[in-house]
Amino acid sequence: MTDCIWIQTSFHPAFKCGGWAYVRRQGAQATGQAGGARYTTPQRMALTALIAALKGLPPGSVSIQMNDGAVARTAALIAAGRPPQGEAAPTDDLDLWAQLTAALAGRKPAFAIAQPSKAAPTGFSAAWAELARDKANAQGAFASAIPKPNLAKVPGLLL
Repeated sequence: MTDCIWIQTSFHPAFKCGGWAYVRRQGAQATGQAGGARYTTPQRMALTALIAALKGLPPGSVSIQMNDGAVARTAALIAAGRPPQGEAAPTDDLDLWAQLTAALAGRKPAFAIAQPSKAAPTGFSAAWAELARDKANAQGAFASAIPKPNLAKVPGLLL
């Protein structure tokens, strides 16, 4: 069974706060994490989520579904050894792009753009990303694990 990661982000443009969440299936194990920050950007949230989701995952193939198409496309190029050059190269969040480049080393990711669906882990991740966004707006930056009892209810996870 291929390892899978479902990532969703949420951004509130008026308050400039964002949240992210991922669910990861690694064999028969499911894990997840959510986090957020104030005064951030949608790209920063997507990068933070992707880096967090890849942390601790052994090298090899992984299927990644996320709602940020720009980050997914650039990350796929980096993983293939063809980082964007010139005007196509990222100019913001270079610290996170460097971390992501290191996290993608030795991996064979297959990226897909996925919007939330109630019948899939993307819907679960989207709900946690919104919750994380609101918590970050009220209390500041954080990241924490999604409790195992909640992960057991993820639709479409097929453990």
